[in-house]
Amino acid sequence: MDDRVIFEARASVLADLEARGVANAGTVSVLDEACSQRRWWVEQWPEGATYLAGLIAQDVQDALVDAHGRTDRTGLWPLCEGCSDGPLHALHIEPDLGGPDPAWVCDETGTVVAELGRLNR
Repeated sequence: MDDRVIFEARASVLADLEARGVANAGTVSVLDEACSQRRWWVEQWPEGATYLAGLIAQDVQDALVDAHGRTDRTGLWPLCEGCSDGPLHALHIEPDLGGPDPAWVCDETGTVVAELGRLNR
């Protein structure tokens, strides 16, 4: 397996963690664990490499909500910053299987906010 696909996926998710101010030792450890788990997955299904980055982002998102809940900013990573009305909510990766071409989308409005790895602060 070509490790570049893992490194590129990690870099994209890390950029978005940093963009929303939640990149710290704990969240990076969660990211590294997700990359480790998905390495086995892509070794078993090499054709799935185009889905890898989005799946890792979803894995990190799920782990953070499990660890922090839906009331903490870290648990709501990445927090939707485009909706000023209504409750705080996270963006989600589409397409649902993580790829190809994963993007962060607001479920409330259906708006594509950014490609994975391209969130802004």
